[in-house]
Amino acid sequence: MFLYARAAMTATSSAGTARRDDTGHRRAANRAVAVSAAGLALTGAIELAIALVTGSVALLGDAIHNLSDVSTSAVVFLGFWVSRKAATRAYPYGYERAEDLAGLGVALVIWASAAFAGYQSFEKLVHHTPTTSIGLGMAAAVLGMIGNQAVSAYKRRIGRRISSLTLLADARHSWLDAIASLGALTGLALVAAGLPWGDPVAGFAITLFICHVGYEVTSEIVHHLMDGVEPEHLAAAEHAATAVDGVHAAIARGRWTGRTLLLDIEAHLDPGLVLADAGHLTRHIDEAVQLAVPAAGQVHSHAHPGRSSR
Repeated sequence: MFLYARAAMTATSSAGTARRDDTGHRRAANRAVAVSAAGLALTGAIELAIALVTGSVALLGDAIHNLSDVSTSAVVFLGFWVSRKAATRAYPYGYERAEDLAGLGVALVIWASAAFAGYQSFEKLVHHTPTTSIGLGMAAAVLGMIGNQAVSAYKRRIGRRISSLTLLADARHSWLDAIASLGALTGLALVAAGLPWGDPVAGFAITLFICHVGYEVTSEIVHHLMDGVEPEHLAAAEHAATAVDGVHAAIARGRWTGRTLLLDIEAHLDPGLVLADAGHLTRHIDEAVQLAVPAAGQVHSHAHPGRSSR
């Protein structure tokens, strides 16, 4: 009977390091946040001024929601800034989870926007406040749609490229603003058609839509904070590990910290391998998993050599 010792070697694939340009990703994220904040600040300010002139609560809710994107951009920027700090003894995994916390801040702003829009719509429906300068208000709503669609597409493209859930959540927030602008436009069109209740009803519709997106964004962020990982990533990692010659079975576990997916692979090797063979295989497992799961920032393989029968 052979005597085996457990081999637990940990390595990060050089191929994965080459693919992940963290400095470039942060630069792209910061640029996306700054550009979108400037664009939405201008759009929201114009809408807010016109909303105050027309008295439209749907347009007011849309303007406030646009301006809230400026505040969420600041939260996202803070999350990226904190996450770049190096790991310490107290935080051995680093500070990248600050990006997930920033995403939670975005979700809180979305819920606050929903509460404000709903309250304003209720007040107008009850007190029958008139809406004036309909044409001007409709033009502002169209401006809000165009501005938010452009910003949302830009942030979504950058967020997907750098695998940032926080930036994608912020992009969805901007996309929500575009839909809210469409709701404001619809409400104003109803008022122009002689239906004064159209504006507050549109405001309620915008509120419900904000709540829907707020729920989706919150669910995704909480999923990450609770160490949830997409099953397809784990399945791909296990398949890649077992495809390595000498690996009998593999179990993958993982967690997200910001934009980085950390994977731990427990590999059970074929009987008859010596300690040196086990150590050699862990490097191959790391490389195979890194190639199979591009989202993985770090892969740690732990090899358990099998036991031969007597």
